[in-house]
Amino acid sequence: MSGLLDPRTIRAIAADLDLRPTKQRGQNFVHDPNTVRRIVALSGVGPDDVVVEVGPGLGSLTLGLLETGAQVTAIEIEASLARRLPLTVAERMPEASDRLRVVESDALAVTTLPGPAPTAVVANLPYNVSVPVLVHLLSTFDTWRTGLVMVQLEVADRLVSAPGSKVYGVPSAKMAWFAAATRVGTVPPAVFWPVPNVESGLVRIVRRDPPAVAGGGGSPVSRRATFAVIDAAFQQRRKMLRSSLSGLFGGSAAASAAIEAAGIDPQVRGEVLSVGDFARIAAQLPDD
Repeated sequence: MSGLLDPRTIRAIAADLDLRPTKQRGQNFVHDPNTVRRIVALSGVGPDDVVVEVGPGLGSLTLGLLETGAQVTAIEIEASLARRLPLTVAERMPEASDRLRVVESDALAVTTLPGPAPTAVVANLPYNVSVPVLVHLLSTFDTWRTGLVMVQLEVADRLVSAPGSKVYGVPSAKMAWFAAATRVGTVPPAVFWPVPNVESGLVRIVRRDPPAVAGGGGSPVSRRATFAVIDAAFQQRRKMLRSSLSGLFGGSAAASAAIEAAGIDPQVRGEVLSVGDFARIAAQLPDD
């Protein structure tokens, strides 16, 4: 056997594992080789890359990534799937077996990876944890510069939205701290097993430097402080900024003064602020 997985093989491997995909873990497996090759092509991954893949499942995307000559570090929480993946690669692409590493873990708990430092992330992320996993990977492993992730279409739109958009919110602002995110395609439900109820979106990620804003003592304002401001600003979306941030600054008057010191109108709402705006407000926090 060789090549990418097709619907019949996907079901055969699942039956062999006695696997019943669960919504709890967002298990929807891609069974269309053309979709896999499209995702891999859009990622731009090649032989010089070390790719982190989260939630490889039955191995559809893993095989597509290995086909490029890249090394793949696959993080899989399900023990049976983690054990099976090397066998699937050995059966269908034996020449690539030495380029695969499997980490059996919750991706949110991974702080070190075996092998060379990653250069890219390409993944079909479980719908229920896609944003936390992305933020964790971006904050924990700073060597990867580009990525392509497949997420629920609604999540994709949130990740790439700009200030002022109806869907701009916490995921949008936090992603903007780390990277530029662009939606580069959609994926129909029919290419998955089981078939999900929603379309998926493909998001390209290109890492960039965080906002160059000085905090207390002249050092760059921290991500932790900026994210605290972002979380507070969107906790009650329709509130004016001075009200949303009153808890952080010890009252509405103090919040207003801090927001004004950052050059922002205290009466606006968080949905119109860029990540740079949030960083300038964070720089006013007393204990950054």
